[in-house]
Amino acid sequence: MKYLSIYAGSKAIGSIAEHGLKPDMVEVVAGAAGGPKWLVLCGLDRAIFGSWLMERKTPVYLVGSSVGSWRFAALAQGVDAYGKFLDAYSCQTYTTVPTARMVSEEIGKILDAYLDEHGIERAFNHPYTRLNVMATRCSWPGSVERKHHVLFSMILAGLLNLMDRRLMRLFFSRTLFYDARDLPPFFRMEGFPIQQIELTRANVRLAILASGSMPVVMEGVKDIPGAQTGMYRDAGILDYHLGIPFNSTGIVLYPHYTDRITPGWFDKFLSWRRPEGQDIENVVLLCPAKGFVEKLPNGRIPSREDFRLFWRHDDERMAFWGRVVSESRVLGDEFLDVLAKGTILEHLRPIEEL
Repeated sequence: MKYLSIYAGSKAIGSIAEHGLKPDMVEVVAGAAGGPKWLVLCGLDRAIFGSWLMERKTPVYLVGSSVGSWRFAALAQGVDAYGKFLDAYSCQTYTTVPTARMVSEEIGKILDAYLDEHGIERAFNHPYTRLNVMATRCSWPGSVERKHHVLFSMILAGLLNLMDRRLMRLFFSRTLFYDARDLPPFFRMEGFPIQQIELTRANVRLAILASGSMPVVMEGVKDIPGAQTGMYRDAGILDYHLGIPFNSTGIVLYPHYTDRITPGWFDKFLSWRRPEGQDIENVVLLCPAKGFVEKLPNGRIPSREDFRLFWRHDDERMAFWGRVVSESRVLGDEFLDVLAKGTILEHLRPIEEL
């Protein structure tokens, strides 16, 4: 393939060799944190959710971290809601250097664009998608909404993470908000303390907001209904690229903007930190090939840095993002093409190479 790279774990390769890749073989779809990087996945998202998965008959569990949760909250409704999310996300603007409160308010407006009462009902009643949202519960000092407290907790956590990722449990724990219609295979994931909270109409919007509430950049979300009291922040702190124990017997489909799975946000700086081998055995990772990225405007995918690089030139930023979204259609087209031809096995590379 020219533009799309596909990596797969050993068990996934075995299943595809025997059966090909069919919609009902997919049990989980994963969505990473990463800010505007998700825009390069629009073509894949539309192909997967607007075409291919529509043929399935059994539940598929969507699990998102940060912007992955925002994205899946739209896809759990349908591609029309996804279009509303895309438009609202792309058009966010800041006339002054934003405070954490200003960013949280702007993100709230983005959620308003597609996650109103009607949208929530659609997500809760979708025939096969099951929305699951990750968030991080913070203990002191990250539980205090003061910038220096949050910065101190992040610096200390980063130092502990350098020594041993498991030490992060001193400051953070996982929270899984799940669709109670069917328990996901990762319901009892291990590695960090976890609470499992049923998604309800009373907490779904706050859970989704918390999932992407990046420390310092945004305010945290306090005391989410149904969950333990406390401060909730970005899921990416612990689960940046969702290198979690999926515990899935089916395929874990992972449309991703890069060919690296980084377990936690602090692991971005630790090239040796990778998911456990058994956690990626059933993963099929779809990502843009380097040649595709090089052909994009500016030779890169969008990032949070664009707000600084295009400061007071929002029209230019929106045009850049729009071009990337438009170009991303070829990724979805290539994916559907190899599935239609039954040649996907020829294009799989071992995920252990990453």
